[in-house]
Amino acid sequence: MGLGRALTVACAALSLGVPFCSDAQITDQPPSLASALARQRDAESLKSLSTEGQLLFGRERVKLGGYQYCSQAVSLADRGEFRQSIRAASKALYLGQRSGDANLVASSMRDLAIAYSYAGNLDRAEEYARAALAQEAKEPSIVHAPAHKVLGDVAVRRGRTDEAVSHYQRALDLASERFRPLVEISLANAYAAAGQPAKARSIYDRIPPPEDPALRHAYERGVGQLLLAENRPGDAIEVFQGLVASSSGPDAEYQRLWAYEGLGRSYLALNNAPQAAASYANAVSSADALRARFRSEEFKSALFGNTQQVFDRALSLLIANGEVAAAFNVSEKSRSRALLDLLRERVPGAKASLQTQAATVLDVAQIQGALAEGEVIVEYHTTDEKLFAWTVRRASLEGFEIPIGRKALASSVERFKDGMLARRATVLEDAAALNELLIKPLKLTAGERLIIVPHGPLHYLAFQALRDANGYLIERHPIVFEPSATVAVDIVQRAARQAGPAVAFGNPATEAKYALPGSEREVERIGKLFPESRVFVRQEASRARFREYAGTGRVLHVAAHAEVDEVDPLFSRILLATDETGPGFLEAREIFGMEMGGVSLVTLSACESGLGKTESGDEVVGFNRSFLSAGASGLVSSLWPVDDDSTEFLMTAMYTELARGADLVRAMQQAQIAAMKRPRFQHPFFWAPFVLIGDWRQRLATQ
Repeated sequence: MGLGRALTVACAALSLGVPFCSDAQITDQPPSLASALARQRDAESLKSLSTEGQLLFGRERVKLGGYQYCSQAVSLADRGEFRQSIRAASKALYLGQRSGDANLVASSMRDLAIAYSYAGNLDRAEEYARAALAQEAKEPSIVHAPAHKVLGDVAVRRGRTDEAVSHYQRALDLASERFRPLVEISLANAYAAAGQPAKARSIYDRIPPPEDPALRHAYERGVGQLLLAENRPGDAIEVFQGLVASSSGPDAEYQRLWAYEGLGRSYLALNNAPQAAASYANAVSSADALRARFRSEEFKSALFGNTQQVFDRALSLLIANGEVAAAFNVSEKSRSRALLDLLRERVPGAKASLQTQAATVLDVAQIQGALAEGEVIVEYHTTDEKLFAWTVRRASLEGFEIPIGRKALASSVERFKDGMLARRATVLEDAAALNELLIKPLKLTAGERLIIVPHGPLHYLAFQALRDANGYLIERHPIVFEPSATVAVDIVQRAARQAGPAVAFGNPATEAKYALPGSEREVERIGKLFPESRVFVRQEASRARFREYAGTGRVLHVAAHAEVDEVDPLFSRILLATDETGPGFLEAREIFGMEMGGVSLVTLSACESGLGKTESGDEVVGFNRSFLSAGASGLVSSLWPVDDDSTEFLMTAMYTELARGADLVRAMQQAQIAAMKRPRFQHPFFWAPFVLIGDWRQRLATQ
């Protein structure tokens, strides 16, 4: 995965003092980046899905008919199993294409559109809904009406009311009697959300409440939201209070959550901040008590409830009232909720305690008690309007408001990352601007160990590459990242690991275009640093060997490609060698169920191993949380496609520091500083992709 060329052109010095090449001098993308982006784009294409459907169908022990796979796809989407739903629809797509059944092809595309819509991939949802409409359907009410509704739902989420109304109206023209009320509710909610309450009222006045309990709740929520749109908060309070009182059955907490959220917005409309704060506190309590499962009725009724917004509003009200510690606790709870919502008991073979662990939240005093002098937790929380930050030290807690909303922050982070990937000189200016925004207000003391808990788009930010006139942040502070402060404390308090071998996998035998010769040298060199090691390369670096040996060493080093699943992060995978046991990849959901309680450090020296889907609640989930939840104490992963040579140098430097007795966070800091001082690797593209997560205090003397 080498970059193919070194930085050899002359460079002009920038104001911050580090010479890099200008944008004009670097016009091509690194091949590793280009191939990674191409794989991501192609993974969800029609051709790729059809090919995957063929492979999956060929492996089926019990083969079903195409329309049976369509039924599976719908059922799986309703349960929130998006990747599995897409796979079922892909099998139907392949069978339809093979047999020339245009109706089956259209039905499979409809199901793909629904799955992608539920997963939040609006571009793909629109693509496949339009593809379904372009196909002939025997029963348009079954195929074309739902496709138009998906297009309406996509338009609502993009804020395009006129477009949404057009598609909902077309869906109504084609809908069956059973499907029609659902479309009408969606249309009414779209009008209400777009500030057209009269049109929404005309629909709600003519349609009866649905008999289905879940949809009836959505209907009544919609009525309450319409009353708010009509500027009738007092009447809305009556509706939402009624919903609180009538909530029952297995979804009672879920119903109360949105009833309390509606009450909070109603009291805010009446400028009653204390009652609003109390309502949002109740909403957070209901969210804590929820049984984690996917609820498709939000999408069917076009309400698109976002639990994260409940936490955001509760947190904002607490900050406005000066309750810094309580706001911090709400931020921690939102991270716990996000993980629970992702897992939803979907992890095969996972420890029974995993859900309990995910739900545990420590208070500020417990977190402070676990910190040593010189350690500071820097926790961020993004909202639509502002960014909140806290610094937690052993004897103090401070809160900060930073005047930038989530979208603007995401744009800044994206610009920084794009500049990094293209190795632009302007990355230094962006690094300085982000440092001014995110770090300077916190008044950190040089030398403090930073335990950074990112949120939202900040998961994609290489904090170590932020800089001011005195240099990079990593030069002043050892840096570790954590999913939450609670997880950080849990990890550092785990029992000490016993000495053990290093287990390393490198350059797995996959397709020739994925060959990683540098990674083979990397794992062999690292293996020699340990008195005992097991090194698996090429064909031996297989899925079966990984499952057998990954948890047996104190150190696990994986130098291989990793692919992020943007539809469902639990299906992100590490590419390993194919063997007789099946395809050569290991999915993140499988790692949750492995036993890694004796592993001190996992190093994923691979493309984009640290990336996963940024959940609205808090975190990038995928490999990071899967290895930590399986019991590993520390993890090193990458934020972007990495260069073979610089990775080999940095990893060797890090393990050398560990062999000298340095703790993990200091070893990573020294390795990154050593890499940046080499002329060839001075641009942060080469040394900044890797982040340390987990127990920063560990020492892994290898001799």
